[in-house]
Amino acid sequence: MKAHDGMYIDGEWRPAAGPDTIDVVNPADEQVIGQVPAGTAVDVDTAVRAARAALPAWAATPPAERAARLTALRDALEARKDEIAETVTAELGSPLKLSQSVHAGLPIAIAGGYAELAATYAFEEKVGNSTVHHEPIGVVGAITPWNYPLHQIVAKVAPALAAGCTVVLKPAEDTPLVAQLFAEAVHEAGVPAGVFNLVTGRGPVAGQALAEHPGVDLVSFTGSTPVGRQIAAVAGAAIKKVALELGGKSANVILPSADLAKAVNVGVANVMSNSGQTCSAWTRMLVHRDQYDEAVELATAAAAKYGERIGPVVNAKQQERVRGYIEKGVAEGARLVAGGPESPREQGYFVSPTVFADVTPQMTIAQEEIFGPVLSVLRYEDEEDALRIANGTVYGLAGAVWAGDEAQAVAFARRMDTGQVDINGGRFNPLAPFGGYKQSGVGRELGSHGLAEYLQTKSLQF
Repeated sequence: MKAHDGMYIDGEWRPAAGPDTIDVVNPADEQVIGQVPAGTAVDVDTAVRAARAALPAWAATPPAERAARLTALRDALEARKDEIAETVTAELGSPLKLSQSVHAGLPIAIAGGYAELAATYAFEEKVGNSTVHHEPIGVVGAITPWNYPLHQIVAKVAPALAAGCTVVLKPAEDTPLVAQLFAEAVHEAGVPAGVFNLVTGRGPVAGQALAEHPGVDLVSFTGSTPVGRQIAAVAGAAIKKVALELGGKSANVILPSADLAKAVNVGVANVMSNSGQTCSAWTRMLVHRDQYDEAVELATAAAAKYGERIGPVVNAKQQERVRGYIEKGVAEGARLVAGGPESPREQGYFVSPTVFADVTPQMTIAQEEIFGPVLSVLRYEDEEDALRIANGTVYGLAGAVWAGDEAQAVAFARRMDTGQVDINGGRFNPLAPFGGYKQSGVGRELGSHGLAEYLQTKSLQF
């Protein structure tokens, strides 16, 4: 794969401060497909200084012009759509069809949405005798994960640019090549030098340096809750704003009046998508006791169809993590009805699509985020019991409710402690706010709520 041997800083590709590099490995065959620089605190400091220097002019740029640059960025990404999909497939292991539709297609749509929003957003409003200005918060440090690498980049960078902020991006070390493609698109779109900067590197080095840099005004991070907690602590010491999209253990609640077969099949597909590496995946399926055995049979049959259809997990460490959780589930007494800890292939970081029955709410696999193709099926007695189980984790990112009566499903969803709930298989909406309750995060991404995260508010009284 094509890889730049430098950092994109202040509108050009520059050599890294140090000689260290990171191998990019294809998780399907374990072969090295490229190398990128392992950035240091020196590289981060150079990038932040460039972003600070570019901030006054970009913040003063009329929203219509910022919208035009985002439109050009969308077009540049569209022109690279096939290359983006092939790159994500190579460095993440995602099946090409999924890479084309989700990993490449969704970020293009989001970039276009923010181009429209930048041109129409009310950056100024009248409130009584006050004029309220919504101004860019400043320099943004964006730290993105590997599971949806380009989507998470665009979901942070596009609203930041629309708001008038400048950005330093530190992408995940497992999937840096698509971030370099994004930087090429930014350059082609005519975004001024220093407005967007890219530093590749490892989280404990480059990520830490970015989070604690005094020249960064907001840290936007997507990843695990433990790392998010560390970033919040670092930012809190400086009274610096954070936006955190963290872990999840989402409940898929199937009420007795629902179409059971549809709810189970869609639920299994949701968990297996992207090899289970989705923070909002419905990894807990809650079924009424009278329908439980039938639901387990349906889930077992559905999971069997994914044996050759899902890709690997991202790396060897993640493979061992997921297999460890499967072994933990067996050890704690859950009944394995599909898959298991054994690797289904001799080469690559593959994990078998796995389903557990007889899972109780206190089990580890029902409480902790596994981030792999593992589904737990739990039984409940009545709606109040289902609600107790659904809300009974430290997470609250997403979820689903199925019922024959839509009003019944909506009433249940309103009582769930979670940031987003799909009703009877409702489609993902990239304009709706996305984010979590409890330890699933702070703040929101996407749409106008995502743009608001990058704005500071000032009131002028007359």
